[in-house]
Amino acid sequence: MIMSWCISRFANGSSEDPKRGMIDPKLFVIALRCGRLGNRLLLFANFMALAAEQGHRLMNVAFHSYAHLFEVTRRDVYCQYPAPPRRSVFDIFPGAGPAIRKTRILYHVIRAACRLSDRAPIFGKSVVTLHESHRRDFVTPLEGAEVQAKIREAKLVFVYGWRFHAPALVERHAAKIRAYFRPIQEYEIASRQAVERLRQQADIVVGVHIRLGDNYKWRGGRYYFQVPRYLEWMKQVAEQLPGRKVAFLVCSDEPRHAGEFPGFCVGPGPGSAVGDMYALAKCDYIFGPFSTFTQWASFYGEKPLFLLYSSNDHIKLEKFQVNYLDLPTSDFLDGESPHARG
Repeated sequence: MIMSWCISRFANGSSEDPKRGMIDPKLFVIALRCGRLGNRLLLFANFMALAAEQGHRLMNVAFHSYAHLFEVTRRDVYCQYPAPPRRSVFDIFPGAGPAIRKTRILYHVIRAACRLSDRAPIFGKSVVTLHESHRRDFVTPLEGAEVQAKIREAKLVFVYGWRFHAPALVERHAAKIRAYFRPIQEYEIASRQAVERLRQQADIVVGVHIRLGDNYKWRGGRYYFQVPRYLEWMKQVAEQLPGRKVAFLVCSDEPRHAGEFPGFCVGPGPGSAVGDMYALAKCDYIFGPFSTFTQWASFYGEKPLFLLYSSNDHIKLEKFQVNYLDLPTSDFLDGESPHARG
């Protein structure tokens, strides 16, 4: 049975951390795919931070759709943290790993095991499931008392949902997380070249994330801003950098052309999700509508970010800050823009 296998393979024994004393290690298993690249990176990274802080292990086959894009996960069919010292037989045998990722067989087995465990908890407190809260005013803190009490006696912890976070732990273990999510060379080169072309013409490169597509319907279209509005925001940024040559890296989910941004030095991103994300991470500043996409770019590149919550927002350089992958509540996303308060 999958629960017995997980416990025996990954979570047996205990380890000692000289800073924290004896640790009862657990295996966290992400059992539900949530959203696209940005959402999955945030979920993965927040649980990675918890694992690094408390000495646990993490397995995330729900990341299979994007595993081939990163140096560590493309070599490990289980998408484990910490990365294993040796590759599994599935990763060594030619074609096995890609076939497992394509069919998502491991994901479907783990998701079914999670749901079965919820209905028939035959392993008692040794196997538990963390479910996201459906409260509009709450995101579950992983280091909080409720989560820690629930997992205290567990060996295997399924994670079902994505509204969890631990921004303080993410900041503390940021270097480990960034190292784990280094993109494959193709995207590293493409993202670097996109920004370097603009640096040849400017002192400062500002990343602009123009997200249209699904934002047309998300939250009733609240975060759907037309291109002319982005042009006004670009002007606001440039005006706050007098005497500096400013260029803008424009990344969008729809084709854009320089003629839409008259008077500005503008260049496109590489055009792929990972390429654009990691190009934004190489800019000096980033702005765009609230999105886990730009949250990750800011975190990975350690670059200050300004998130837009309303078409009436006014961009101020002093309000840019590096993001540590915290999730706002639904009430916050649907409420008054925080920038309206001054």
